[in-house]
Formats: sequence, C-alpha cells, structure tokens
Amino acid sequence: MLMKETLIQLIKRVKQCRICERKLPFPPKPIFIVSATANLLIVGQAPGIRVHKTGIPWNDPSGDRLRLWLNLNREQFYNESKIAIIPAGLCYPGKSVRGDIPPMPECAPKWHPEFRKHLNKLKLTLLVGNHAQNFYLKGRLKKTMADTVRAYNEYLPHFFPIPHPSPRNIMWFRNNLWFEKEVLPQLKQIVSTILNDTKS
Repeated sequence: MLMKETLIQLIKRVKQCRICERKLPFPPKPIFIVSATANLLIVGQAPGIRVHKTGIPWNDPSGDRLRLWLNLNREQFYNESKIAIIPAGLCYPGKSVRGDIPPMPECAPKWHPEFRKHLNKLKLTLLVGNHAQNFYLKGRLKKTMADTVRAYNEYLPHFFPIPHPSPRNIMWFRNNLWFEKEVLPQLKQIVSTILNDTKS
C-alpha cells in the first residue's frame, strides 16, 4: 500500500521541478507559499522579475495594489497559516515585447491539483487575472474579463475573479470604475470574514 504524500514532501518535489527548464530564461525557481491551514488561496499568473529575484510572491507594485484591494498589510498578507499563494506558473517565464511571457502551460495542470489535495481548509480561491481564471473557470467564463469580474457572485463561494493589479492595467481600472465601487467592498468584506473566522 502506497503511503500518502505529505504536504512537506510535495513542497520538496515542486521545488525540484524541472519540467519547463529549457523554456525559462533562468534556472527554475518555483515561488509559492502554502500550508494545510490556509483559508484563502491567491492564484495569480507567474512571478515577475522582482519576485524572481527576491523569492517573495507579490513583492512588487502589483502586490502593493493587491494588498490595498484586500485591505491587508504585508504581515497579514504573508501569514501562511491563513493565506496560500500559488500562481498559475510557479517560475518567472521571461519577458516579451509587451511584458512578461504568459505562465508556462504545463505548470498549473501539473501542480495545482496536487496542492489542492492538501488545502482542505480553503474557503475561497481568489483568481487574479486571465490566466488564473482560464484555468479554474473553464467553460464558465463570460465574454470579457469585465463581464467575468462583474458576475463574481456566480462563482462564489468557491471562487472570486478579479483583474490583475498590474500597473499595465491602469486603463482598465479607469474604464471600469464600477470595480472599485461595487466589487472591491464585497471582496474586502468576504476576505475579512474568512481570515477572522475563529472557527477556521
């Protein structure tokens, strides 16, 4: 009878992953935070160059905006007992003319199901941007990102889709002021309730 893999063993295996090695600009460096007690999972796209250098997820201007959206300071955000962070692509994929290359397509199908086997206390998965939403909401996406985000209630209680907080998306934010007025207050309330639930 095979022994069930522990989360610690899985983390070690993921850290040694070399599936996309030949495609990456630097040696593989999977960046994520995970614990079996996490109530909130944040799924973004892939580490940017600043995150790659520091090894800390969302340690960049996008992360600063995301923390504002969630009404969390850095200490709260990086509390791994409450929050897991697993991007769609675990390693920095490199740069293209229009920004970072999309996450390596092999990554999420390979590792996300494995991680989620150990995340039994999750109450919500925050889907940040197209790549996270495309993976988790297959067949349920609306015509546009705005339509998907505006219909967030349809995906609760398991998922909450939001745009990526990258400075590159500043025009999207300006063209969709309803997001800040209508969606962010709900997101902050839900996240606060989840993270402050003493029964977790």
